[in-house]
Amino acid sequence: MSKEERKNEGKNQYSIIIPTYNERLNIALIVYLIFKHLRDVDFEIIVVDDGSPDGTQDIVKQLQQVYGEDRVLLRARPKKLGLGTAYIHGLKHASGNFVVIMDADLSHHVSSSYLFVFFTRLSFTRSILHSFLILFPCDLVLPISIITRKQLETGASIVTGTRYVKGGGVHGWNLMRKLTSRGANVLAHTFLWPGVSDLTGSFRLYKKSVLEDIITSVVSKGYVFQMEMIVRASRKGYRIEEVPITFVDRVFGSSKLGGSEIVEYLKGLAYLLVTT
Repeated sequence: MSKEERKNEGKNQYSIIIPTYNERLNIALIVYLIFKHLRDVDFEIIVVDDGSPDGTQDIVKQLQQVYGEDRVLLRARPKKLGLGTAYIHGLKHASGNFVVIMDADLSHHVSSSYLFVFFTRLSFTRSILHSFLILFPCDLVLPISIITRKQLETGASIVTGTRYVKGGGVHGWNLMRKLTSRGANVLAHTFLWPGVSDLTGSFRLYKKSVLEDIITSVVSKGYVFQMEMIVRASRKGYRIEEVPITFVDRVFGSSKLGGSEIVEYLKGLAYLLVTT
């Protein structure tokens, strides 16, 4: 059955947008786990890669041979153009009536019950496998299934993962990064009153029509993008629900968050204070 036929039957379709830059060691695993966990869900994965020099696109092309080009879409860009524009680019190619945005770095908790098979096939070292089994206990589930269920139960326009309610949290961060994240959310709550506990989280589900409406008024392109999206959604009166997630620091690759992103965050906070 084609995507158009499924859409005509009224079934929900989910477009999962994953921006990447130098995620060669992560993208195969996250795609594998999505397919393992969402067997009863109609979805497509849209990888928006910003010209990664590490061969991320080559890995995605191999995944297309395994899962099909209609299920794993590569929508590459020539260079790093910002997180916000990556979502806009991915949205142009989304065929689902719901859009899920998430990171490729395995920072959102996933199940590891399949990791033995996966790592065995890829011949990873025992030390890497051991590290993953510590970070991802076997009783964890892919949070995509949690946010889709929450949306079906509540009819919410947006469901966002949060680290800052009971059941949520972070692992693998040093004290400075925890303070930075907490401080950023405290500042935003103090000045913007957004009505959600985690403004900078990057794991969310949107009704596609809602995302299309909000994204047209968003000007931020980097780290501030997530905050501006949720603030403007709140101002427009869309119903937003939260689910607790555990954010785990990446194992492969390096974090994209640095001093320049923090400066941009403060500028974005001031901009939203004036314009919303």
